[in-house]
Amino acid sequence: MAVALALSERGRGRTGANPNVGCVIVKKGIIVGRGWTQPGGRPHAEEMALAEAGASANGADIYVTMEPCAHESTRGPTCSNAIIDAKPKRVIVATLDADERTRRRGIDRLGDAGITVSVGIREPEARRAMAGFLSRVENARPFVTLKLAMSLDGCIAMADGTSQWITGDRARAHAHLERARSDAILVGAGTAKADKPGLDVRIDGLTDHSPQPVILGNDPEIPDHWLQIAEPAEIAGLADINWLLVEGGATTAASFLQAGLIDRLMLYRAPIIIGGGLPGIGDIGLQKLGDAHGQWRRTDRRELGQDVLEIYEHAA
Repeated sequence: MAVALALSERGRGRTGANPNVGCVIVKKGIIVGRGWTQPGGRPHAEEMALAEAGASANGADIYVTMEPCAHESTRGPTCSNAIIDAKPKRVIVATLDADERTRRRGIDRLGDAGITVSVGIREPEARRAMAGFLSRVENARPFVTLKLAMSLDGCIAMADGTSQWITGDRARAHAHLERARSDAILVGAGTAKADKPGLDVRIDGLTDHSPQPVILGNDPEIPDHWLQIAEPAEIAGLADINWLLVEGGATTAASFLQAGLIDRLMLYRAPIIIGGGLPGIGDIGLQKLGDAHGQWRRTDRRELGQDVLEIYEHAA
C-alpha cells in the first residue's frame, strides 16, 4: 500500500475532478502491475495497473488507495467491473470512495463476485494523499494550502515591497514543485498589480504542469486565461480544481484564514531578519490570544539549504 500511495502522488494536481488514486498488483511477492490516475482523470489507476499486469492479475492481490469506482461513466470502464473480470484473489483498499455514487457499492460488488476485500489499510495516509478530492466532495471546495516565504521575524518583503529573494534556490525550487502539484494558484489583486507574477512552474521537465492562475479581487488587466473571484468563499465555484495554492499577499492570506478556508500552511523561513518589513499575514480578527492556540499541528519540517520549511495542518 505504501507503493500505491507513492504512485498516487504522481497524479496530484493533474486529475481534474477525479481523485489521484494509486494502484499496485502483486502476485507471488512480485509487482506485476502499477498505475496512477492519469491527467484529466482517465485512465483510472486500476485500469492502468490491470493493463500492465495482463493475465498475471488472475489470482493476484490488488492494492488500491481508494475504493474502485462502481458508477457508470461515458469516459471509461467501471473499475470494479474490470477488476472482477481480471479475477484477482484479494483487493486491499485504503479508504472508501467519498462519492455517494460509488461509496461501498464498489467493495460490495467485488465481495459479491467472491473476491476477498479488506478496507482501511493506511487510511490516514490515503486521505492525506487524496485530500483535494475528499475536500471537494465532503466540503464542496478545494483543499487549500497557504504558502509563505518569510524572514525570521515574519516579513515577506522590505518596507518598500522588495522581496526578491528572501529564500534561497532550493527553497524556491521546492515551492515550484508545490505549484506543479496544484490544480490552481491564487494571489490577491494587489500582489498581481505590484509583482506581475507569472504563477507558472519554472522547473525543467515540469513547465507543462503550471497550475491555473486565479486572482482574488478585481484587476481588468490580468491575462485572459486567468480566473477572478471576488471573495474567498467563491473558490467553491472553481470547476475541476481539487488542490488550490494561495501565495499571498498579506491581505489575501488573512482573508482566507479569517474565513476558515486554509487547510495547510507551508512556511519557508530564511535565516535573515528584516525589521520593519511587510508582514506575511494581515489582521485576522483575533480577539483573544488563547483562541490562537490548538489550531495547527506541525506535520513536517525539513532543511532546504540555509532555509527551513515547516508544514502545518489545521487541527480537526
